[in-house]
Amino acid sequence: MAHSETVARPAARPSGAMTAAWVTVAGWLVPGLGYFLHKRWVRGSLILLSVVGMFLLGLALHGQIYSFNTGDPLDILGWIGDVCAGLLYFISRIAGVGAGNPSSVMGDYGTKFLIAAGLLNLLAASDARDVFLGKKK
Repeated sequence: MAHSETVARPAARPSGAMTAAWVTVAGWLVPGLGYFLHKRWVRGSLILLSVVGMFLLGLALHGQIYSFNTGDPLDILGWIGDVCAGLLYFISRIAGVGAGNPSSVMGDYGTKFLIAAGLLNLLAASDARDVFLGKKK
């Protein structure tokens, strides 16, 4: 008697020119775009509102946007957190905002909001990649 086994097959990926790398880059550049590409409107909207809201709140609190500086390890970490915000970081640098106010306690909180917005954006972009690859729903 033949024994039939059920073979687990990986989830089918969406067809087209879209790859996991492009979904990740799109989600990094524009907060929530990785979810919008999957037609996950609620998740994309929540990420867009959260990341942009935290970034704007950080700027309103006179937070500092870090520039690339290899002299201080903490500045490098701050820069990595800020650049993870994607286009928000680059637009802010071009516009010349985010000089910060290091003597103000609110400026320190604003700096943390800016970094947290970038890290949340990076987390959402990697989650959108996992959704694309079928690892998550």
